[in-house]
Amino acid sequence: MNPMYGFDRILRQLEKVKALINLEDNIYSQLLEAQKVLEVSIPVKMDNGFIKIFKGFRAQYNNARGPYKGGIRFHAEVTYDEVKTLSAWMTFKTAVVDIPLGGGKGGVIVDPKTLSARELEALSRGYIRAIHKFIGPNIDVPAPDVNTDPKIMGWMLDEYEKVAGHHAPGVITGKPLSIGGSEIRSFSTAQGGAYVLDEAAKKIGLKRGATVAIQGFGNAGSHMALILEKMGYKITTVSDSKGLVVNCSGLNINELAVYKVKTGSVKDFPSGEKIEGSKCLEQDADILIPAALENSINKDNAPAIKAKLIVELANGPVTPEADEILKAKGILVVPDILANAGGVAVSYIEQVQNAYNFYWTKDKVLRKLEGIMCRSFAEIWDIKEKYKTDMRTAAYILSVERVAQAMRDRGWG
Repeated sequence: MNPMYGFDRILRQLEKVKALINLEDNIYSQLLEAQKVLEVSIPVKMDNGFIKIFKGFRAQYNNARGPYKGGIRFHAEVTYDEVKTLSAWMTFKTAVVDIPLGGGKGGVIVDPKTLSARELEALSRGYIRAIHKFIGPNIDVPAPDVNTDPKIMGWMLDEYEKVAGHHAPGVITGKPLSIGGSEIRSFSTAQGGAYVLDEAAKKIGLKRGATVAIQGFGNAGSHMALILEKMGYKITTVSDSKGLVVNCSGLNINELAVYKVKTGSVKDFPSGEKIEGSKCLEQDADILIPAALENSINKDNAPAIKAKLIVELANGPVTPEADEILKAKGILVVPDILANAGGVAVSYIEQVQNAYNFYWTKDKVLRKLEGIMCRSFAEIWDIKEKYKTDMRTAAYILSVERVAQAMRDRGWG
């Protein structure tokens, strides 16, 4: 099992927060486990005529603040513990940006690259049939995640509506625009991250024009690079799984994106310096954005990091041991449950539009997202100052207090 998804990381955060805010035992004990984790078998008739059974999960951690909310991932290494942990993170992520949702997560153990288009559609529809009684616009609202996309969400929405016998666009977010999706959803995680990065930079005296290193050039990392470049930041370092490109004068991100599509990597980009290896984290940049793998910043490489600000666009990129090293070095870390919450914030906006059956312009959605992210950053910063602690602990204090208050008000204490 991937150590990133060990539930003990949630337990460590909760234990730390409990001591700081004197969280009562009756509330605390309920947060130590998910409310429900469903395991299902999904039979799929393969192209060769044989039936293959896939295993799927849906974890529902806490719904005190509203319906469960969280993505569905298709990956060969999905586990029970992984979806449970991620459902907890989603609970605190929705709370930290103060949207009225709980936390859930789903997954299917599969390498989707090994499936034909027909098999992938059959699996997507089969998964929804298996869990349809446990989801709904007012129960649990899935979304895309690793290896899933708007096309798959469209299949899943259609299958749910067939089973339910009526239209229910709010049951799934991250859908295509033609069937109730929202503007900017494709780059909402990066856009939300850019808003909080800008706020954090102001707090520590960095101006637009500061240099940025981005580890990971997938959907989130590439969109983040394009957005920050337009805002006036200088992207000097970008890495992916195959290599690293550096240009101290600033990379042309549009050209780099085209080059990656053409070659499959940023490695050997003509406008960059020839640097062997992939030591993106150790480059001399003001701001570092881990947007790729979990645990990428650890006790071994944290001492070499030169950045003044780290913004966690990936989930769990900094290990607890590295957190302590970065804190001692005076590096400000904006935690994942805030930094990458733009995706779920826009998913919520999509749900609201589905409920109204009225859809806003791109500019209006952007304004709403900016308001959510900047307000949340300010609230967490105030808690950080009040408790003389780090941003991650402050974010968990805010989110746990919000979840706990909803539980008290429901009489769960």
